[in-house]
Amino acid sequence: MRRAGRHLWRSEEGSVAPLVAISLFALIGAAGIGFDYARMAGMDSELQGVADQAALAAATQLDGKTNAIARATRAARQLIANETRFANDAKSGAVSGTDLTLVFYDGYDRANDTYGTATTTDAAATIVKVTTAGRESFFALTPVVAALRSGSITASATAGLGQSICKVPPVMICNPGEPANNADENLAFTAVAGLGLKLITGNADAPGNFGWLEAGLGNGAPGLAALLGNDTLKVDCQPVSGVTTSTGMKTSVMDAFNTRFDIYNNGNIGCSGPCSPSTNVRKDMVCKAPGNSCTGAYDIPANFYQPPYPPAALKSDGSEDPSIMGYPVDICHAVAKKDAATCGVIGNGTWDRAAFFRVNYGSTFDWQTAMANAGYTAATVTRYQVYQWELAHPSVTVGGVAKGISVGQPLGNDKAFGQPANGVAGISPSSGIDRRRLSVAVINCNATNLHGKTTNVTVTKWLDVFLVQPVAKRGNGTNAQTDMSDIYVEEIGETGSGTGGASTAQVIQRAVPYLIR
Repeated sequence: MRRAGRHLWRSEEGSVAPLVAISLFALIGAAGIGFDYARMAGMDSELQGVADQAALAAATQLDGKTNAIARATRAARQLIANETRFANDAKSGAVSGTDLTLVFYDGYDRANDTYGTATTTDAAATIVKVTTAGRESFFALTPVVAALRSGSITASATAGLGQSICKVPPVMICNPGEPANNADENLAFTAVAGLGLKLITGNADAPGNFGWLEAGLGNGAPGLAALLGNDTLKVDCQPVSGVTTSTGMKTSVMDAFNTRFDIYNNGNIGCSGPCSPSTNVRKDMVCKAPGNSCTGAYDIPANFYQPPYPPAALKSDGSEDPSIMGYPVDICHAVAKKDAATCGVIGNGTWDRAAFFRVNYGSTFDWQTAMANAGYTAATVTRYQVYQWELAHPSVTVGGVAKGISVGQPLGNDKAFGQPANGVAGISPSSGIDRRRLSVAVINCNATNLHGKTTNVTVTKWLDVFLVQPVAKRGNGTNAQTDMSDIYVEEIGETGSGTGGASTAQVIQRAVPYLIR
């Protein structure tokens, strides 16, 4: 017995058992903390997922139109039916739309990471912040069991709607109506169908100046020329607002515009693909044409449209009529560069309709009735409407003689063509692409202090315009009216996705919601 007692006393077997027994409390506690923290982190992720998806759903409706906020709120609330499986605060496991708080703002300053002004106005709401109701997790294993809790955990997310416009040439113009002292980058520009715009170059921030946008050109002037001339625009989409302007006037690419009029005076003008004209290329130019095709370069005839100064409608007897007449500029813009125009960059929409029809259809043609039959008002019919009428009526008989864009107009050894005559097939606007219609970005250049390449420039409006005449030098010396840096267009209206006569094939607008924070 003594020997057994001494053996037991001296034995070291199981000596760590007390230490292990004591350590188990700490080990179990650490495991409990890890389990509860993981569950708390999981609940936070669940709530953040709710906030993120609700914010994105709400942002899809922020289009600035009527009921945008109501639609955004409804989209967020009806989307959400999320289960918070890691919460055990005696509330329902589901997080529903009623557990969300939505606040709308008129903007977000990314540079300073600050919100704009909270708003309840549909047109102003561009940003939405969604916050979930608080949920709690009672600790399951962390001592003391169920006596401690995580506290209220919430999640929030902020989202906006990124919009881009695709399949448009990278062209911008300075707001023609912007005052010199304007400081508002969002100053509105109201488009009025039918008004002529005399776009200019040389003064970077002058109203009516036109220039280029960055669009993944990659090849300088040749790349830009291809974008302006090609049928298919292999170009990056432009953001609806926040564009980047491109440096330089690049006058060498101006000829690319003329491919839309069937003019290829300088070869293929850098086109890497088809550079087709419209099927209506009515213009004030002639070319050498012994037959029904153009065999030489196009030129402005000596007797081009230029009314006596001060400009007025040409005499009805035809004594002042030009030899060839395309769609003319507004009468107030029909002046030589040495003379003062009687209007500014924006015309008044009054062009010599009578002279146009007299030169192209003869003095006996009842054009007023023709316009009325087409649903237009003769006194105010726009050039774009006449362009469309001529597309629908390529040949009309006047006094037993065929007239219209399908009939060449001889002028000595030259001829004017209203349809393509250079061997390149035209594209009919009815196919979805109108080669004489452009969508351009309107920018308040004074307010943005636009000079050269500028990033994140606000676009006040995307405007559809009609190319009235080719880029060309008209007149010489003091009689010069235009040169190779002038573009004349007519306002059609605000750019839309398949609206206002535009086709979805020509203009595509994409809107994608994105998370800000």
